[in-house]
Amino acid sequence: MTGDQDATRPTSFHTVEAGGGANAAESIPVSRFDQAYAAGSPPWDIDGPQPDFVRLVETGAIGGRVLDVGCGTGEHALYFASRGIAVLGIDASAIAIERAVEKGRPRGLAARFAIGDIEALDELGESFDTITDSGCLHTLSDEAMARAISSAHAVLTPGGMYWLMCFNEHAIGPGPRRITRDRIAALFADGWKVTSIEPARFKLVGGDAFSPTAWLAGIQRL
Repeated sequence: MTGDQDATRPTSFHTVEAGGGANAAESIPVSRFDQAYAAGSPPWDIDGPQPDFVRLVETGAIGGRVLDVGCGTGEHALYFASRGIAVLGIDASAIAIERAVEKGRPRGLAARFAIGDIEALDELGESFDTITDSGCLHTLSDEAMARAISSAHAVLTPGGMYWLMCFNEHAIGPGPRRITRDRIAALFADGWKVTSIEPARFKLVGGDAFSPTAWLAGIQRL
């Protein structure tokens, strides 16, 4: 990917291939996300970034060259770009990426978007100082999680941060996999340092009554 590429033109490098359910053996299939976007606005597709990621930007915790994985329709990437942060957003759903591009055009922001696979980030041919993950990792199977984390390690600069927000074990109602504190520590045991794990909530369409509990984890690449 070249630096003079159209900032809002989507680039395809690899498509996620996933199975049926969200559990240890199977990731949520991309087709399910495509169906959700085609039907309208999914519950997670709020009109703006998650408040916890806004706070991270405001405190300087997110910066440098940023990769937003599972970017959806681009609200985090576009917010980062509005704050002068160089950002690439990737998602396996072509529908989500097309919507992100459409949102970016009238705003005139230098966010880039690509149809991409969190399990094959090295195929981007780029390196990043920060990775942001708002609800992506918890949609993957055990094997896919391991591949995604290894892939993230390959493209993060030493000392770079992976900011993970995921459903925690206290979340109720339907949704993706729940990930415990201990599971986060185990997933990032090799080549990483977990610097913080804080309680958080996902803001969803419908307001606070539909805000599942989450963990917000800061994980440093060694």
